[in-house]
Amino acid sequence: MKAPTVPKLNMPALDFGTLISDFKTLDPKDPGLWPVLPRIVILIGILLFVLLLGGWFGWRVQLEELDGKRQQETSLRDEWKTKKAQAVNLEEYQKQLAEINRSFGALLKQLPDASEMESLLVDINQAGLGRGLQFELFKPGAESLHDFYAELPITIKVRGSYHDLGAFTGDIAKLPRIVTLNDIDVSTGNDGGLAMSAVAKTFRYLDEEEIARQRREKLAASKAKGGKK
Repeated sequence: MKAPTVPKLNMPALDFGTLISDFKTLDPKDPGLWPVLPRIVILIGILLFVLLLGGWFGWRVQLEELDGKRQQETSLRDEWKTKKAQAVNLEEYQKQLAEINRSFGALLKQLPDASEMESLLVDINQAGLGRGLQFELFKPGAESLHDFYAELPITIKVRGSYHDLGAFTGDIAKLPRIVTLNDIDVSTGNDGGLAMSAVAKTFRYLDEEEIARQRREKLAASKAKGGKK
């Protein structure tokens, strides 16, 4: 028994010269009479044109969205790695935070409150008298308020020997409260001793009521400034 024979498709031979000649003689008003090869070429051209239009108006937007999603994925992955590292080191961070709080608390204790300022001024005065210095001027100035503390300048002028003045500045540095000496000027007195003038600055922390009042004043001043504009 013979196997069935498959009919052969007789495709027209591709002749570029004939193809060009056929394109020149095409009648746009009667496409039904066009030769086979020009029809195939035109259909392939239309198909490619449609694909290009689809790629430009449809796929391009989708590719841009895909690229954006990839960038978002990379960003989220980096964020996840960062948070993972923080989670792994959470205990260490908590220890560092506790140490910072302890250090801040220790510094805060060196700032007296309003009720302790008078005794601190006495301590500064006694530090000078204890070294045999003679005070010619001891004048507290006006407080300067900051975010959570107030700064009090004290203008002082004392007389004494070189060693006593040096010991006095050392005693100031050893006070349990923070006191700094600024604008120091040392000169020779008429009696052969030394005269030292300086501005001693001490600090105190503001209580909650003072902080709240200061914030209200800043807010009122900001609103008033904005209203003038």
